[in-house]
Amino acid sequence: MQETSHTETPYTALGFYHKITQLRADTWNALKHDLGQLTRQREDARVKNLIKAIDIKLTRLEIIEDYHAFPSKEDFRHLWSLFNRAEYSLLDKVVKRLVRALISESYRRRHVDLSETDADAEDLETLDALAQLRRGHPASNSSAQPYFELLIVDNLSTPEEEVVREAFYNMRRPEDRFVYDVVTVRSFEDALIAVLVNPNIQACLIRYEFPYKSKYNLSALRSYLEGISEQSLEHQSEAERSILLSTMIHELRPEIDQFLVTSGEVEATASRDIRHFKRIFYRETDYIEQHHTILRAIDNRYRTPFFDALREYSKKPTGVFHAMPISRGKSITRSHWAGQMIDFYGINIFLAETSATSGGLDSLLQPYGPIKKAQEYAARAFGARQSFFVTNGTSTANKIVVQALIKPRDIVLIDRDCHKSHHYGMVLAGAHVSYLDSYPLDDYSMYGAVPLKEIKKTLLGYKRTGQLHKVKMLLLTNCTFDGVVYNVRRVMEECLAIKPDLVFLWDEAWFAFAGFNPTYRPRTAMHAARTLRDRYRSEAYREEYAAWKAAFDALDPDDDATWLDRPLLPDPEAVRIRAYATHSTHKTLTSLRQGSMIHVWDQDYRQKVEAPFHEAYMTHTSTSPNYQIIASLDVGRMQAEMEGFELVHAQVEAAMSLREQLYSHPLLQKYFRVLVNQDMVPLEYRQSGVDTFYDPVTGWNKMEEAWANDEFVVDPSRITIAIGATGIDGDTFKNEYLMNKYGIQINKTSRNTVLFMTNIGTTRGSIAYLLDVLIKLAKEFEDRWEESSRPERKIIENRVHSLTKELPPLPDFSRFHDAFRPDAGGNTPEGDIRQAYFLSYDDENTEYLRFDNGELQAQMRSGRDVVSASFVIPYPPGFPVLVPGQVVSEEILYFLQALDVTEIHGYRPELGLLVFTEEALRNPPAG
Repeated sequence: MQETSHTETPYTALGFYHKITQLRADTWNALKHDLGQLTRQREDARVKNLIKAIDIKLTRLEIIEDYHAFPSKEDFRHLWSLFNRAEYSLLDKVVKRLVRALISESYRRRHVDLSETDADAEDLETLDALAQLRRGHPASNSSAQPYFELLIVDNLSTPEEEVVREAFYNMRRPEDRFVYDVVTVRSFEDALIAVLVNPNIQACLIRYEFPYKSKYNLSALRSYLEGISEQSLEHQSEAERSILLSTMIHELRPEIDQFLVTSGEVEATASRDIRHFKRIFYRETDYIEQHHTILRAIDNRYRTPFFDALREYSKKPTGVFHAMPISRGKSITRSHWAGQMIDFYGINIFLAETSATSGGLDSLLQPYGPIKKAQEYAARAFGARQSFFVTNGTSTANKIVVQALIKPRDIVLIDRDCHKSHHYGMVLAGAHVSYLDSYPLDDYSMYGAVPLKEIKKTLLGYKRTGQLHKVKMLLLTNCTFDGVVYNVRRVMEECLAIKPDLVFLWDEAWFAFAGFNPTYRPRTAMHAARTLRDRYRSEAYREEYAAWKAAFDALDPDDDATWLDRPLLPDPEAVRIRAYATHSTHKTLTSLRQGSMIHVWDQDYRQKVEAPFHEAYMTHTSTSPNYQIIASLDVGRMQAEMEGFELVHAQVEAAMSLREQLYSHPLLQKYFRVLVNQDMVPLEYRQSGVDTFYDPVTGWNKMEEAWANDEFVVDPSRITIAIGATGIDGDTFKNEYLMNKYGIQINKTSRNTVLFMTNIGTTRGSIAYLLDVLIKLAKEFEDRWEESSRPERKIIENRVHSLTKELPPLPDFSRFHDAFRPDAGGNTPEGDIRQAYFLSYDDENTEYLRFDNGELQAQMRSGRDVVSASFVIPYPPGFPVLVPGQVVSEEILYFLQALDVTEIHGYRPELGLLVFTEEALRNPPAG
């Protein structure tokens, strides 16, 4: 085994842990290739170079595998022994077998002895690989025992490590529901790097007496160890060090079950703040109790209460005398014509169908059994206090939350370019809407997000006019469709400094996966809510607030800069944390379509919200919910808790691989430009100064810095590509080139961009296919240019110029007409969107005006306020340019005229825009 001379340089490759899985797989494959070359090579110089390359790869892999159970440390000593004895042919066979075991994941099902190199062992590996091809990924094999790894943190010698590993291995029984192996690390830092780079770790056993420093240069931990050093831990007791490590592991991966082993005063330890430990063990060698306790903890997360109940129900013999002929498959199995449904779906989906009122299973509207338990598990998984399943999409989830919290005439601050369900939710609730403008990205026909200064300025305006008590909610989209992510904690903290009981609704439809990655998680609503609650309860914060308040009181409260140009802190005595998040689980995690969740972290939920929330939930939820959607939400939650870290990790890796190729391929760069941080977030909102998360020289090494500090960041798993240089607009590129020619599906385009989203189902193969398609298209565009005549080239140049230089500026929200403004004096901007919406129901109140023939422009020039009577939503980009009651401005009219899209919801080209008559505006009905 090689010594520390090998440990420094290669570890820099691990600095950005998101790439570790691909680095591991690629290095093993490269090692296998080099060994194969070496066994066939006869040229001395080439042999020497290969031996050096193999040495480097083994060294890199030894560091990575130090944090994995397979191959074990003993296995690696065997590899080094073969290498040092120059037994390269045997080493080649062992490495090939090891790589096959990693690819087929046979090590998850049985012990792989690398010292065996006979034919039977080779055949067994081949059979394992073939079984995987037949069966798909092992996670789909429900009959297999799920495999996980147990992390043990203890400063053990090498012989002691082997004893402990063998002791736990001997505890395994065929009847156990799970099978596991052991990873041992010897330091505080090594424990943290292990949970970051090894997604198989599901449980952690922390023992006393371990040092702080790792023998490796753990650059990947830099952002996570801020404020912690070896010196700062010197004076801590062993118990305090263990508790701190437990807290940090919980922050990185809260799903991991943690246990503490102590030989000291177990009673004294138990009296400390050990909330992240499931149990404390006394005596290190009590392996039987530890084994069973660990398995029980894993089983608690692995359970799927509703899905299990549904499967059991499907096996019961029943007589169906209720209103669902398809229940138990009766109407299909007895049919001479509809049997193809069973051929396609299988019988189980019909055996699991029943009426919610028949008593077969729990009720979604008033859960008491497995649905109630499944929702409690969801709250645990997503860090919420309460979670609720929604079976008709996040559009409905958004309306439930708004209706539960908002009364008619409550003021809601809302980003104007949010999903249309929020605008309709405002209509239903009778809210007085105060629209907030996001910063525009005119060059790409898309919006970013709402700057914090804009939000604070609006709240301050209500405070100075004595209307702040009417402001109930702030509603923002996190992250946006295009991947712009808020600094959620900072937004909440500074807004609460102005209005300490403000309710936050974060539409995280596209961000459900974020809670299962340590970089993403701090920018989620539920994590921010819990973190702020804990912060405001601490004595340290009270001291910080007192110092801040003294300095703030010395400033001029009437000067906007006092409030807008410096961070604000809320009063810990007055602040209440009230946060809601809606998730389209089906968009980024595993669920059937329309499977969504509502997550609640509201200190006032029990006292103020529970009853109206239940009523709103009843209002919008079907009395016949789809049980298959509920079951998929239950399974999706379990999967997220058991392997969400691994799946999101792989998703980000796939996105980064795609980005690297797009950044570096000369032909792709000519036609497709990936938008980076600086393209989508103006410099004033990037406090870190990070322009891009990737550098061709240093690689991926700046993401954590930006995500920790900046007001806005870009989710790298969403790849927005500017395609203006192709001369083809986004909608045409999506349909005619990607979908029709190559079967590649995407959701969103703008006039000159297309958005590719990776998800937890994205594979390296699908990334390779997309790159292949883009290269083919780029070559096609090259050929088109070379083969075009002069006039044809002029046409292409004009299209490119139009898509890159002639983009209409995105208009801000203009204003509500005075007829729909509760504050007619103009001191505050909110409008009664509900009043305007229903006023348009009477034909005599509206008329159509065309702008393609100058009719509407003439009315505006005459001094008339032209006011929209409907939502007007061009697609793309898909946000409402006009809402009911909004005055049409010259900027909006210019934008509509410049659009070259054919789909504009709320606009009829043959008639024009639907607007209110002047008479209707003079005498509107009372709101």
